[in-house]
Amino acid sequence: MAVITNIEDLRRLYERRVPRMFYDYAESGSWTEQTFRENSSDFDKLRLRQRVAVDMTGRSTASQMIGQDVAMPVALAPVGLTGMQHADGEMKAARAAEKFGVPFTLSTMSINSIEDVAGFTSKPFWFQLYTMKDEDYVRRLIQRAKDAGCSALVITLDLQILGQRHKDLKNGLSAPPKLTPKTIANLATKWAWGMEMLSAKRRQFGNIVGHVDGISDASSLGAWTAEQFDPALDWGKVEKLMEQWGGKVILKGILDAEDAKMAAKLGADAIVVSNHGGRQLDGALSSIRMLPSIMDAVGDQIEVHLDSGIRSGQDVLKALALGAKGTYIGRAFVYGLGAMGQKGVTTALEVIHKELDTTMALCGETNVADLGRQNLLVPEDFEGRWQQ
Repeated sequence: MAVITNIEDLRRLYERRVPRMFYDYAESGSWTEQTFRENSSDFDKLRLRQRVAVDMTGRSTASQMIGQDVAMPVALAPVGLTGMQHADGEMKAARAAEKFGVPFTLSTMSINSIEDVAGFTSKPFWFQLYTMKDEDYVRRLIQRAKDAGCSALVITLDLQILGQRHKDLKNGLSAPPKLTPKTIANLATKWAWGMEMLSAKRRQFGNIVGHVDGISDASSLGAWTAEQFDPALDWGKVEKLMEQWGGKVILKGILDAEDAKMAAKLGADAIVVSNHGGRQLDGALSSIRMLPSIMDAVGDQIEVHLDSGIRSGQDVLKALALGAKGTYIGRAFVYGLGAMGQKGVTTALEVIHKELDTTMALCGETNVADLGRQNLLVPEDFEGRWQQ
């Protein structure tokens, strides 16, 4: 096995092992992919302050996210179709996260169901909710998450209308894959993936199939899903969902200070500064660029997290130094999962943890709670000068 030194090593293994349509599903953004690219490249604009002659013993990356103890302030983000990246993908990623000591977030659009993951793990995980037009289905989905013991509801706010991702349309993305000459030719080169998928618990959306009347195959599922995302979602509906849940709530998809203020006003436990990994509004600013203004607006009122673009422990440190109390990795853990299953997710977490710990020490800090602006060199124009 190749020596894995960074997340890019996992991505290369992942690309070789997983069918093209599922690789492209993860490794793409909407429209021109400008925001997708800048989510990562904008981290490079932030530089680190090296400090020396500091006692670096007794370091700790342990922290809390919404009151939950974590080995480091990194959660596994909700990623749809994870169970097509590797057989039983959500179950294996959840177990890796549990053993490492970080939160796992299950997507509404997962292959393994809420119940599958709950039966495969021993600690509560978080559940991410997409708001659908079918209110009865949403009500039952929330109840299923409660029954499974999920400890937080992550409500995604930035997918009322699906952003166009060219590669998914060209690849004819579906779960399971449609057998066209093109996909058959590609699948023939991914035999290890295929052999494992034969024994997978599921190969369709486990939170939907069997829970919605009339959904029996991939075509009916696709038609239902395409018209179910709720374009009428507003703050009033968000408040009602929070009341239905009655527990800890994280609002994901905040990219503007005014929206952050609304989320804080509703009493959410945390927000996630996120542009959906560059998969929705192409041309929006990166999450890391928007973090400072959102921290200025609500940082003393609500716990602020960040996702989109994180590929290293140094990226995690930079987000924390700008004020975030937690971060999320999506593609980074998917690379590991697709490359090596559960072990690959663990490897991704180990890589990020080592980078975070080492960088923290070389910046002269021994605890993640002490990270702050004093650890960064921020360009004067980092947030940009924009006119509205």
